[in-house]
Amino acid sequence: MQEQKGKYEGLPNDELEIKVRSNDNPYISDDIQNKILQPRRLSSYFIVLIESGSITYNLDLQDFTLTDGHLLFAMPNQIFTPPAKTDNLKYFKLLFDENTLALLPQQFPFLVNPSNTQTIILDSAAKERVTKVFGILNQILLSDKHETDTEVILAYMNSLLSEFNVAYFKNKRPANTFNTNLSKFIEFKVVVETSLTEQPSINTIAEKLALSTNSLYRIVKEYAGTSPKDYFINRLMAEAQRRLRYSNTSVKELAYELGFNDPDYFSRLFKKSTGKSASEFLPRQDLSGK
Repeated sequence: MQEQKGKYEGLPNDELEIKVRSNDNPYISDDIQNKILQPRRLSSYFIVLIESGSITYNLDLQDFTLTDGHLLFAMPNQIFTPPAKTDNLKYFKLLFDENTLALLPQQFPFLVNPSNTQTIILDSAAKERVTKVFGILNQILLSDKHETDTEVILAYMNSLLSEFNVAYFKNKRPANTFNTNLSKFIEFKVVVETSLTEQPSINTIAEKLALSTNSLYRIVKEYAGTSPKDYFINRLMAEAQRRLRYSNTSVKELAYELGFNDPDYFSRLFKKSTGKSASEFLPRQDLSGK
């Protein structure tokens, strides 16, 4: 990480948006505990590793049951509902933002979830290594964060994410496929996320990625199991479900927010995709935590 040191110079450690929670460093306040149990839209990356025990999280309306060596990761803007406290559970939780991620010396493709799975299962050796690193990082951030060089904190962070990245892609595809098709699929997902409400055409996206539409179709089909158009629509409908459930936006307002000129067409598309009308999809909830 030596070549990155210029990035860290003059950066106070308390400006690093990294938090670790564990059995040794839990949320103590009842007010905080009650607040974090409310459904909320994540503003940072969230990772939880279960060292022992079992627990179920809800992410974007889907339940994920985790046990020993299982890891769940969530990305900014996903709707996250934490579970109530569970007895005999040993865990580590990690939260960090995009700015902290940008300080690391490499990228971590698993964080854009190209294989569309939010869980990782660590083997016993990886779990042991990760648990040790989590423990060290937890100790640093809990006790002497202001006395530790930023580079040291980020080195442990980099080590953790490297382990997760390797475990995510292990036995999935050969390296040469990763370097070509997977990298293009990751670029496709980034374009979808950054231009979601603009609703660019598939031709426009393909041109932006320097691909033919046929090549883009083949790559998206390989990794997502669907066409680029259907992938984009599914992503739009997932965002619509989030906003309907967790905001006070009307169906008409939501249609315009998502880039639809015709609210009626949006409603028909939503009904076709979800099997339910947008107006009755889910009861809205208070995200304030108050």
